[in-house]
Amino acid sequence: MPIPTQAILCVAIPSPLRSLFDYLPPTGLESDVALQLRPGIRVLVPFGNRRVVGVLIRSSNRTDVIPKKLRSVTDIIDWEPLFSTALLNSLLWAADYYQHPIGEVFSTALPASLRQQAQLNPTSYSWQITEKGMAIEIECLGRAYRQKSLLHLLREQSPLTAAQCKTAGFNIQLLQQLRDKKLVNRILQQPTKTAAFVFTEKIDPDKPRVNTEQQLAIKTIAGGLEKFHCFLLDGITGSGKTEVYLQIIEQQLRIGKQTLILVPEIGLTPQTIDRFRKRFQVSVVAIHSGLTNNEKLNSWRVARSGAAGVVIGTRSAVFTPLANPGLIIVDEEHDASFKQQDGFRYSARDLAVIRAKEESVCIVLGSATPSLESMQNALSGKFAHLKLLNRAGKALPPKLKLIDIANEYTQSGFSEELLTQIHQHLHSGNQVLVFINRRGFAPVLKCDNCGWLAECERCDTQLTVHRVPLALKCHHCGSNKLIPKSCPACQSKQIVTLGMGTQRSEQFLSRQFPAYPCLRIDRDSTRSRTRLNSLLEKIKSGSPSILLGTQILAKGHHFPNITLVAILDADYGLFSADFRGQENMAQILLQVAGRAGRADRAGKVLIQTRHSTHPMLQTLVKSSYRDIADILLKDRKTAEMPPFSHLALVRCESQDIKLATTAINQIACLLAAKNQTLCGAVKMQGPLPAPMEKRAGRYRMHLLLQTRSRPALSRLLNQACQEIPNLKISRKVRWSLDVDPSDLI
Repeated sequence: MPIPTQAILCVAIPSPLRSLFDYLPPTGLESDVALQLRPGIRVLVPFGNRRVVGVLIRSSNRTDVIPKKLRSVTDIIDWEPLFSTALLNSLLWAADYYQHPIGEVFSTALPASLRQQAQLNPTSYSWQITEKGMAIEIECLGRAYRQKSLLHLLREQSPLTAAQCKTAGFNIQLLQQLRDKKLVNRILQQPTKTAAFVFTEKIDPDKPRVNTEQQLAIKTIAGGLEKFHCFLLDGITGSGKTEVYLQIIEQQLRIGKQTLILVPEIGLTPQTIDRFRKRFQVSVVAIHSGLTNNEKLNSWRVARSGAAGVVIGTRSAVFTPLANPGLIIVDEEHDASFKQQDGFRYSARDLAVIRAKEESVCIVLGSATPSLESMQNALSGKFAHLKLLNRAGKALPPKLKLIDIANEYTQSGFSEELLTQIHQHLHSGNQVLVFINRRGFAPVLKCDNCGWLAECERCDTQLTVHRVPLALKCHHCGSNKLIPKSCPACQSKQIVTLGMGTQRSEQFLSRQFPAYPCLRIDRDSTRSRTRLNSLLEKIKSGSPSILLGTQILAKGHHFPNITLVAILDADYGLFSADFRGQENMAQILLQVAGRAGRADRAGKVLIQTRHSTHPMLQTLVKSSYRDIADILLKDRKTAEMPPFSHLALVRCESQDIKLATTAINQIACLLAAKNQTLCGAVKMQGPLPAPMEKRAGRYRMHLLLQTRSRPALSRLLNQACQEIPNLKISRKVRWSLDVDPSDLI
């Protein structure tokens, strides 16, 4: 029974424990003041033998903890909340929906610097010249030439911050030397409140004219900006979805409202930011994992203060606080990268919808190939469905053609017809995009004598041959090995590579078309931001060239000089073990195909396949994504799979397969008992080994939960997550819960 006592602070602490922790207020803080502390502030608390930063969730005067066991908060770091009420509620919803420890949810939502004790508005200092510094003869400093120059600068521009001095070429040591001589003083600067952005009209002579479909979409969205509405902007590639975004954003900027835009890849962020900065004279900031901690914190502060009109970021940017939110946009909403795959396994797209609802703002989900979940929400009327069926301007959709290579000789994976077409388009002064969704040089290293295959010792998968640098790599756990000179099994020298990767394709294309540069864009060639930007600039130059890459090239890029897209292997998703395999395959192929013919030059797409009669490929070439979606939705409904049911995946991992098996069986028994109280509303599939049973040295067991009733699943998971940690075996393995898993591999 709750015990009445003085003020109690309920704090979310980053730990695996799925509960809030009760603390007394700091020593000296009156109870009535403590009860008025606002949720969302950071506090420093004792936790075990450590001091950690937590987030205050609520204040009350009751607790279930014996008063003598209560400890006091060490310090209050912030006196104003870091999160708005709407964002706070969104995070509380996420902790409950994804069944994740609430403290880790709030920790994830904070920039790394604020997870420590960094100040939201840090104290800063400036350096000011003293009366002695003004009166002294500079020549009295003798041969200290650098000190003389710095003193001369401070006489002209005092006070200056250390950063300003550094920009002028002077370091902190010089300032300290002048301070020791009492020629300058360090003075405290009071933090100034950042002003909200001011929108200034900018005349853009290159602003494109919108067509009838775009005008209708803009008008419809504009009519729903005053409160929560969710729009699915379903437009084919090149239909001008970004221009629709820009015109709606401009309307919001005019009235002082901020826009949050989520994009799937870091690579899209720079070009998106450039386009928005050219269009609007407001601060546009980025938030993504490629930034340093300080850069992220600065962008976070600017967004929270209201000084940034537009915030663009990847998945984690959904947690960015906004002073005056007006619009949320999720571009390429179908992309799997919006789903976090470890730790706090949230969907940034779904969380963005919840946040928009809490903020009472409009949200737009845009894609040329919407996820089946979003399509079904649109068909059922939950989302407003806006369609852009034609390309913007004079551009026409590219023509798609299948090339059956089942019984045809190919050169390094390229058919004769494909090579002829590549040559013709390059010779005509155009660019060609070659898509192969496989990194490295070759996916298989094999011994022709005994059949030995190079396999990863830590995963149930084969090692990929990489040419630069020369090594065998596992794309799942990251392990590297030297390429053997002879077969480890039979000592034969007949070791060969099989299959094609981007590196091998690059080597072949460079030999086949030596007069044209081959620009490879994959995860290996674009590890640095400067390298990716450099490659994109070469593409934008428009000179005839071959763009070779993985699905990084499929996401939102606008390359007007590409007239031919060549897809080397369209079959990888046709027979996938994952129920989303065909959906993902269709999305990637159509997104890649959409890079062709985006300007006034006609586009062509050639798709190599060994299964040209497959109904999915035939529909893809002859019809549209909407028809593919209709077919897949019917199949999903028959199989009672999402979006017509709800899934949760329980995973157990251990280096000992017996421990993983025992743990998943005990969890299955616990869930089965709990499910009985729900009249068996949730179906259980498993326990079974994961399709990739061993990964990164750990054996993986799966238990899939499936139901039509979301409330029943939530109740079951909520009860189970309270009791699974009490199972002794659960402490010996890694176990996790993935609500709405994006894949089952």
